[in-house]
Amino acid sequence: MTPEERLAELGLAVPEVAKPVAAYVPAVRSGNHVYTSGQLPVRSGELIISGKVGGEVTAEEAYACAQQCVLNAIAAIKAEVGELSRVRRVVKVVAFVASTPDFTGQPGVANGASELLGQVFGDAGVHARSAVGVPVLPLDAPVEVELLVEVDA
Repeated sequence: MTPEERLAELGLAVPEVAKPVAAYVPAVRSGNHVYTSGQLPVRSGELIISGKVGGEVTAEEAYACAQQCVLNAIAAIKAEVGELSRVRRVVKVVAFVASTPDFTGQPGVANGASELLGQVFGDAGVHARSAVGVPVLPLDAPVEVELLVEVDA
């Protein structure tokens, strides 16, 4: 089963590549690796929610935001390599969570990204990860996710 077929089974699809909000590109390929820029929880050109996790945004909403961020990163990767089946390994995930000072559930929020990657890529979706709490993200997004993947030559 291809990653696209797994997404369809989950009721999801690869979205259009999200437009950058500044001077950068969504992804860059270097050799057998694709590095995505930080992806925000944008759907149809709009943030799905804004605010701080632990404040206006619940941990459950932020988990869903991390999933949307990963879908956007997958779109950027697919635009670089053509077919998602060319992904050999998700190497690293970095999740930034804009949160209130007392919120300590960043790893649970980042699981939204990690668990979806496992469902889409199977064993190749198992990765190293950082989940970092930050005071603010672009556009007041609650979550931003970037990926590093290894692809076929």
